[in-house]
Amino acid sequence: MALDTQDGIAHYDAPEKDLYEIGEMPPLGFVPKQMYAWAIRRERHGTPEKAMQIEVVDVPQLDSHEVLVLVMAAGVNYNGIWAGLGEPISPFDVHKAPFHIAGSDASGIVWAVGSAVKRWKVGDEVVIHCNQDDGDDEHCNGGDPMFSPSQRIWGYETPDGSFAQFTNVQAQQLMPRPKHLTWEEAACYTLTLATAYRMLFGHEPHDLKPGQNVLVWGASGGLGSYAIQLANTAGANAIGVISDESKRQFVLDQGAKGVINRKDFNCWGQLPKVNTPEYNEWLKEARKFGKAIWDITGKGVNVDMVFEHPGEATFPVSTLVVKKGGMVVICAGTSGFNCTFDVRYMWMHQKRLQGSHFAHLKQASAANQLMIERRLDPCMSEVFPWAEIPAAHVKMYNNEHKPGNMAVLVQSPRTGLRTFEDALEASPKR
Repeated sequence: MALDTQDGIAHYDAPEKDLYEIGEMPPLGFVPKQMYAWAIRRERHGTPEKAMQIEVVDVPQLDSHEVLVLVMAAGVNYNGIWAGLGEPISPFDVHKAPFHIAGSDASGIVWAVGSAVKRWKVGDEVVIHCNQDDGDDEHCNGGDPMFSPSQRIWGYETPDGSFAQFTNVQAQQLMPRPKHLTWEEAACYTLTLATAYRMLFGHEPHDLKPGQNVLVWGASGGLGSYAIQLANTAGANAIGVISDESKRQFVLDQGAKGVINRKDFNCWGQLPKVNTPEYNEWLKEARKFGKAIWDITGKGVNVDMVFEHPGEATFPVSTLVVKKGGMVVICAGTSGFNCTFDVRYMWMHQKRLQGSHFAHLKQASAANQLMIERRLDPCMSEVFPWAEIPAAHVKMYNNEHKPGNMAVLVQSPRTGLRTFEDALEASPKR
């Protein structure tokens, strides 16, 4: 494959074909008829290794405000597991398409643009944030696009995610790729980072401020590791919660002020009925957990914010330990959706319980800029080849993944590549 450059864009010899093998590069801007994808179908709902199968499908057709991206690498998130299981809802009940391609994180190259797209051109190297909307209501024009009735998550509530050679996205989903990162590092962070950014800074007046304390559940995971790093950039103090002692040093290395192992306490799950002996036992243990926080923050100093995402297992404790007038902000329910709490502490202590869902472009861009400026680490833990995309999800499903964020290769021929030219030189010669 001959390669030279002109105007910063690689030019090279490659045949025009209807279908390219994984890692094989079409001519820049040439859109084949078909592509390989890890597809989910309704009749295959189940664990990832059952639900996800390689299929040859048509390359998506662009609308006027859309962009086709050649996917170099993608990120692994829990919504890929949910999509495969069809729980808590089947994605087919949302988008009605015959198959579903999961994947809500990607790095890649702009391969084609719709007629109305002005900000991006073929050859641009990008990362993709996963919020989509129709852009035509008051929330999208002067308000918060995350409140739009048309708001949806690409790769979960749309059928065309990143586990395919090409993906079809709205132009407003694109952001510049940090050039110091490899394709796989750039692919692993946007969903969790932007989600964490909105949780910490998107809900005024409870946006995290210098000197404040935030309790971070799942501190060694993708969300938690970014919450700790973002708290540091704001001059706040993060207290990380782990469930495995082997992850303590990782969390401290991210900058946590202190770390608590929840296995040292027995106050998890749904709240027992108030004022029963079981409740009194739970309260005693929960206050023990609160004292462990004080050992880090100082006696009587409760956290200003709780960064929640386990849900059912931790929510009763979260609502207890946050300070008067503080906020519990939650973006998921990975341990279950039936959250319970003692409402007396909410109304008497005037606490705020705030739901949070991904982020809009301005928030995602602010978070991405921190990555571009090298203020944050992508915390990439493991990289899997294309053939092991279901296996990566199985690892997450079984909670066997390493601390940080997982990535998978798609069109990038191998790990460690940082430019389009690198990928061209390494791609199979056919």
